[in-house]
Amino acid sequence: MLGTSHATAIVVGTLIGSGIFLVPHEMMLATGSSSLVYLAWIVGGLLSLFGAMTYAELSSIMPYTGGEYVYLRGAYGDLTAFLYMWTWFAVAKPASIASVTMGLARTLAIFHSLAWLDRPAFRVPFTVAWGQLFAIAVAWLITGLNYLGIKKAGDFQLVFTWLKGILILVIAGFCFAAVGHWSNFRTVYAHAHGGFSGFMIALIAALWAYDGWNDLTMVSGEVRNPQRSLPIALIAGLGIVGVLYMATNAAIQYILPAAQIAASPRPAVAALAAVTGPWGAALVSGVMALSIFVTLNGTVMSGARVPFAAARDGLFFRHMGDIHPRFQSPSTSLVVQAVLTTGLLLAVGRFQQLFELAIFSEWLFYMITSTTIFYYRRRETSTKTYRVWGYPVVPVLFIAAAAVLLYYSYIENLKNSIFGTFVILAGVPLYFVFRSRPHPPVTLDQP
Repeated sequence: MLGTSHATAIVVGTLIGSGIFLVPHEMMLATGSSSLVYLAWIVGGLLSLFGAMTYAELSSIMPYTGGEYVYLRGAYGDLTAFLYMWTWFAVAKPASIASVTMGLARTLAIFHSLAWLDRPAFRVPFTVAWGQLFAIAVAWLITGLNYLGIKKAGDFQLVFTWLKGILILVIAGFCFAAVGHWSNFRTVYAHAHGGFSGFMIALIAALWAYDGWNDLTMVSGEVRNPQRSLPIALIAGLGIVGVLYMATNAAIQYILPAAQIAASPRPAVAALAAVTGPWGAALVSGVMALSIFVTLNGTVMSGARVPFAAARDGLFFRHMGDIHPRFQSPSTSLVVQAVLTTGLLLAVGRFQQLFELAIFSEWLFYMITSTTIFYYRRRETSTKTYRVWGYPVVPVLFIAAAAVLLYYSYIENLKNSIFGTFVILAGVPLYFVFRSRPHPPVTLDQP
């Protein structure tokens, strides 16, 4: 079983991937203003916090393995829950794992451009095929760790989340200890997209960087004292991430003016390289790799619990609900998830399309799941569960934010959004194939 510290590490470790090191570039291109970049970070953080607070109440009412699947099933019935599970199982989670592992491969490839590694002994040609093989190997490695049990995966998450948090603060400290310029915070990038649409692009980038806090709810059934631990972990975890994001962004802007941030695809690497040279760039690249690695663990851990929960309810293949007799892990679900991820990694031509489909699907179900709080508020009379502050305004604001993000994502990626809708609806006939007499939700520690 996982404690509060493990649960918080799942939130923090899953959220902080490569986004904070990369999206300042996209945000500056969109807004052209340091103040607007900060505003996007603040608004994105608050909206994500509103979502986490909403989910905290849902998780305290129904602290079962499967998270959103459980909330949707209780409020809207088997069909809606099945469509969520189907989307997560078939596309969203495998595509997320595939994108994270390929991101790790590409991050490690940065070392090839560093001057201090410019020696034949260190030069290994980076190709798409090499990246694919590396990504597949890493996906199976982390799957194997989770196969050995939630406690081992949770301990890994806790230790390495602490490590990467400390390293991120070290990077920020190096920048602030150097000779920077506070005047950089008043600089602008004249060729930015600008306007309200530019701010919305930056806000979407910030929301994607904050994405992943919901993964904790999928392992709710394996957290000790979930009514207390889950709300603490969700809210405190997002608060910690917000502090680290703001500190890192401030450190980058202290070193680089707006135009340089907009021109650099990896602003954090450029900032520390300007301070310490190639070794600084190597440090940031290493921290990015570690950060992605920890994110991958949380993503693999959470993704396998959704089809497991559906199988236990009689809505999916029976063996997907198997629990390993020794390790007490959802073994079959983990293996099948890794197989699907491997398939996506080999299908290079459709990779970007499937990744964008995953983003569309995730936010669609964030929005739908958040609406279930109104159903449970009317039904729930216990005062022992966590109650979201600012109800109903806080949930409504998050639902509205999800709707706006979906709108802009739909417009920007119309073809993929239509395809995503088709994939979700394709689950309707499958539902009638798998439908059987439902069983009550159970936790992983009840084999």
